[in-house]
Amino acid sequence: MSAVIEVEHLTKRFRSVVAVDDVSFGIEENTITGLLGRNGAGKTTVMQLLTGQDFATHGDIRVFGERPVENRQVLQRVSFIKESQKYPDDFKPKHVFRTAPWFFPHWDAELAERLIDDFRLPLNRRIKKLSRGQLSAVGVIVGLASRAAVTFFDEPYLGLDAVARQIFYDRLLEDYAEHPRTIVLSTHLIDEVSNLLEHVIVIDQGRILLDADAESLRGSATTVVGTRALVDSFVAGREVLHREGIGGLASVTVGRLDPAERREAGELGLELAPVSLQQLVVQKTGASTGIEQNA
Repeated sequence: MSAVIEVEHLTKRFRSVVAVDDVSFGIEENTITGLLGRNGAGKTTVMQLLTGQDFATHGDIRVFGERPVENRQVLQRVSFIKESQKYPDDFKPKHVFRTAPWFFPHWDAELAERLIDDFRLPLNRRIKKLSRGQLSAVGVIVGLASRAAVTFFDEPYLGLDAVARQIFYDRLLEDYAEHPRTIVLSTHLIDEVSNLLEHVIVIDQGRILLDADAESLRGSATTVVGTRALVDSFVAGREVLHREGIGGLASVTVGRLDPAERREAGELGLELAPVSLQQLVVQKTGASTGIEQNA
């Protein structure tokens, strides 16, 4: 596979605020990548820069090998769906879907119709009268039915209820399998999307903390639980991602353990628990990382 997006030493400043701080990464063609991080981490700013909606302060961005800003050849192959997507007040969903083919040459009207039914979206209600969930459904439908070569979803599905979000995940996977393309998902609902992701980029305070294959991250950390003395002895000299304690017990998250280390932990009577992708991201970006917490 080749990189469809290449970013080198990208920085974006808003006066005294550094929103994106000297980041470099690539996104491979025909993959689903998760852009993960806390509120204000810089996720939306990165997406705006990649889609040519803002200018970088420093650094270089290439999408399909070209700079995206004011580049029609690039932007007509890109779809960017935001949580706060704006439409004219007098628009109705039917107007959005009627005009979508003007912007997306690979628009699939059949898929759009199916999704409209799935989300039970009222086509003739004015946009300003739609509920948050219905407005989210409009964006999700445009993002999926556009079949753009690169599609960015900046948390537009947060307004959907649990059932509707599952419909979105199912339809995304189904259509991605039949029509591979590059999809970037920005979300806080990491556990919900973790099984969709092939690659993960974690950003915090404008910097990249993790940039790795999702499969390699699954099982890349383990929580060791047991008496404080035994746990402290076992984890001595290892990278500690997170530490908690209550009374004489301790729970410490460390990096990947090999089979011999796992056997050693079992012989010591320690319990080992896998760390989910969401837990890993929380521990990488949380203020309490590596700090003893007593309850």
